[in-house]
Amino acid sequence: MGNTGTLLHTFLEEKQQTPLEAGAGLTAILSQIAQAGKIISHTMRQAGLGSILGGTGNINVHGEAVKKMDIYANNAFKKSFESASQIVAMITEEDEKPVIFSENLSSGQYIVYLDPLDGSSNIDVNGPVGSIFSIHKLEAPATNSLSTGKQKNEDEINASLLRKGVDQISAGYILYSSSTMLVYSSGKGVHGFTLDPDREEFLLSDENIKIPKRGKTYSVNQGNYQKWFSPTKRYIDHLLEHAPDDGRPYSSRYIGALIADVHRTLLNGGIYLYPGEVEKPEGKIRLLYESAPMSYIVEQAGGKGSTGMERILNIQPTAIHQRTPILIGSYNDVSLAEEFMRNE
Repeated sequence: MGNTGTLLHTFLEEKQQTPLEAGAGLTAILSQIAQAGKIISHTMRQAGLGSILGGTGNINVHGEAVKKMDIYANNAFKKSFESASQIVAMITEEDEKPVIFSENLSSGQYIVYLDPLDGSSNIDVNGPVGSIFSIHKLEAPATNSLSTGKQKNEDEINASLLRKGVDQISAGYILYSSSTMLVYSSGKGVHGFTLDPDREEFLLSDENIKIPKRGKTYSVNQGNYQKWFSPTKRYIDHLLEHAPDDGRPYSSRYIGALIADVHRTLLNGGIYLYPGEVEKPEGKIRLLYESAPMSYIVEQAGGKGSTGMERILNIQPTAIHQRTPILIGSYNDVSLAEEFMRNE
């Protein structure tokens, strides 16, 4: 395309002139996210040569083992946001409570939700991982909704941060793999930028990404088959049936990192699932900083994000680390999966 090779910052400034964009602060925040991504990408390329691999020995709020790179990535974003006067709060997978930037309460307008390093179990085997982000804009001054004074208790602060995915003004991810790629949308298409390691700049490589209406692959941890509800089993069994006239069987493709599996699905079509289980009906994927931003991206590209019963972007969160089942990908594939899920 004609714009291929455009610098991320230039692209953002040009797109921001349209009425669908959120305002001057958005370019600054996306630029800061990109800067953190560059730092993480540089460290990832050298991870095997240093002491950054392996676990910390700690367990996070989700009961998961914390990798050293989880902490490194989380701190990289925090450091990048230190000079961001636009950001009043951030919620991350690694922090039990919201991080409030009290010095920005009078001037800031934005909240950032982050999974600093999705798929960190892949790090030690040199597999793809990524960072997921979601940006919301406050409707009222931050001093009204996020004040940490005596008139506000912790529950009230948390409640003010529980926002539906449909209200995101921007979302995206950074994939660290054979190349580092930043993919984002702010309500006007999905655009991808590849990091040029020589220039240390993100350059436009994929403009107006569109997901195929139907794919040929599915991504799911099939080792959990016996844990699933019957409709999920029936749907996967359906995909595996020999029906060439209907484009089946589908092929299985599973990397084990939400961001990597959904990125492939975004480009090639198909469906990614992390369904609820009989003993864990809420599933595993976190709503605010995983399911909602990835669904926003896929929907902007013409796809669909669902729990199987409802649109993910319409869910009203009740907790900052809330989990939800996720079925995401090509519109027709997700719609068919929903039919199975809604019929016991």
